[in-house]
Amino acid sequence: MLSNELKSQIQGAYSRFLEAKELKPRYGQRLMIAEVAKGLGAIPVDDEGKRQGDPAVVAVEAGTGTGKTVAYCLATIPLAKSAGKRLVIATATVALQEQIVFKDLPDLMRNSGLNFSFALAKGRGRYLCLSKLDLLLQEGAAQGATAQLFEEEGFRIDIDADSQKLFTKMIERLAGNRWDGDRDSWPEALEDEQWARLTTDHSQCTGRHCPNFQQCAFYKAREGMTKVDVIVTNHDLVLADLALGGGAILPPPGDTLYVFDEGHHLPDKAINHFAHFTRLRATADWLEQVAKNLTRLLAQNPLPGEFGRLIEGIPELAREIRAQQQFVYSACEEIGDFRPGEDMEGRERPRHRFAGGVVPEHLREMGIELKKGFNRLTDQFTRLSEILKEAMDGDGSAGVTSYQAEEWYPLFGSLLARAQSNWELWGAFTAEDPEDSPPTARWMTLVENGSYHDIEVNASPILAAETLRRHLWNAAFGALVTSATLTALGSFDRFRMRSGLPKAAATAVVPSPFRYAEAGVLRVPDLKADPRKADEHTAAIVRELPAMLEGARGSLVLFSSRKQMQEVFDGLDRDWRKRVLIQGNLSKQETLNKHKARVDDGEPSVLFGLASFAEGVDLPGAWCEHVVIAKIPFAVPDDPVEAALSEWIEARGGNPFMEIAVPDASLRLIQACGRLLRTEQDTGTVSLLDRRVVTQRYGKAILNTLPPFRRQID
Repeated sequence: MLSNELKSQIQGAYSRFLEAKELKPRYGQRLMIAEVAKGLGAIPVDDEGKRQGDPAVVAVEAGTGTGKTVAYCLATIPLAKSAGKRLVIATATVALQEQIVFKDLPDLMRNSGLNFSFALAKGRGRYLCLSKLDLLLQEGAAQGATAQLFEEEGFRIDIDADSQKLFTKMIERLAGNRWDGDRDSWPEALEDEQWARLTTDHSQCTGRHCPNFQQCAFYKAREGMTKVDVIVTNHDLVLADLALGGGAILPPPGDTLYVFDEGHHLPDKAINHFAHFTRLRATADWLEQVAKNLTRLLAQNPLPGEFGRLIEGIPELAREIRAQQQFVYSACEEIGDFRPGEDMEGRERPRHRFAGGVVPEHLREMGIELKKGFNRLTDQFTRLSEILKEAMDGDGSAGVTSYQAEEWYPLFGSLLARAQSNWELWGAFTAEDPEDSPPTARWMTLVENGSYHDIEVNASPILAAETLRRHLWNAAFGALVTSATLTALGSFDRFRMRSGLPKAAATAVVPSPFRYAEAGVLRVPDLKADPRKADEHTAAIVRELPAMLEGARGSLVLFSSRKQMQEVFDGLDRDWRKRVLIQGNLSKQETLNKHKARVDDGEPSVLFGLASFAEGVDLPGAWCEHVVIAKIPFAVPDDPVEAALSEWIEARGGNPFMEIAVPDASLRLIQACGRLLRTEQDTGTVSLLDRRVVTQRYGKAILNTLPPFRRQID
């Protein structure tokens, strides 16, 4: 049970916060604080402070406007400090991460009386690599074959005058302590391509062997993390840390209390993290280039000893694997029945999916041979990387100088990472799935770029449940998952299945303070068109939309398909089209900024968007007074992971439509409706142009879980 002392501390902090901010307590917020404190406030521990018994996990769905961040911080900061643990808050989006670090936590420190320190944890890719910068600025660095090798692996050595100027300015600011090497704190925008030349990843970083280790921005930031009470990061970094066994980047899971905000993303993030792919022709070209470049490297640098012997063997091995790749490409071309289709973001993805994840035996055998080849290549590059590390320590027995080793290590690290990712793909693609477990989804995607064709081979888990159960829930001291959308059709069943939430996990739904019935209307007009008949439905939207949006200053129209979005846009009157901003023409942020500016200037503005505009888009007040949803957002039917999951459920005697498609669509629809009311002052209308919510039995179940707006059903 939660101790009286801790209870008083949490209640006192909440009272002080409300008083300082001149706020009234929100029922949902108070309820959330109580649920979190109750669920995570009395975790049994042994003499060493390690958790005993069942995993301690709490899942709280908290409606928009609850003030989730304040609620969970007020509860978990005292709980973590009392247990002698670190608090890791992970979000799915950068926007929320920055809000927590730059607004919410400083606000809590000022107003709650709680005493804590915090830091933002980012991946290596957000920080400058000083060794890369040094290499770029060295005159005549890495001549000949080495320069070419670096270029092939993304290490372009040549720099133009503008880049030279930028890199020199960076060195000067670093030297004068006017920049900390963090991309996000550089005063001007940096292009991704430009930044990629200046940063590194785990495979290329020499760590403590690096001559710039003491000044390294990434390691300095990481060192700072060891001293703080609260670390704010993203889901991907937590998953990367757990994949390395935990404690590699963040504190060990057993010493950590986790909060996963935007937690409904966690299962999909975990699936993506353990998915693998390779492009056959691109990899074949890479293997040929590796063979040529390492042959040149040997010709220019006589390398005695083990290092030279290892490199001598790689060109032949690379060409052997390349020949196998070409056979696999031909087999995939022969098998592939590539059917056109869109993903959730409307991108064209012609795919061939292997039903039940079962790959034809002859292709599987070829894949096993490739796996063996990439395994040998991975072993060779691993040993070469180890020798280079030894050489950096001054052990010259391999015939490589410490200077050469410093220069070559990032290159061989990059070669190792690519060989290893291919080995992992072919391992997952050819593995035999255990009988009682969900199968792996396996498919091929046709990649077309002008006249260039390639085949991408993919393998992905279809559920993250077992992975999260083993690496996260069972390993963590405790965890809270929260989001405005964790339940589907009024139940946590969907989230439990996808996330592997422990049976003993506590779950709660806390209400939003919004007065939905007073602030908004949910309209289901009768367009006299069946949404399953695309042309008929599109024509009806074109006909009705202008009158529907009459009088709204800012509107958001959400589509499930890019094709329909474009056809509606093309069908509208030319003058009316001028008020529409369509997703994809500009970046998402530029599109939103342009929309806001138009509304602020008194012009009506309409956003046309797909799935990514149905979630995480914050347009309070006049910026969004009407949300139009074209269809119930069922998943794209040819998504290979979802299709494999449906097959598996059906094979087990389940009903995939009712167990997967309907709950998922319900969740997406709630997220889309959530774009309307962003503050307690907002008002407006949601129009759903899909009569299936009133004509189909499943539709009524979906309708009953939507926010309780006033209903207007024609």
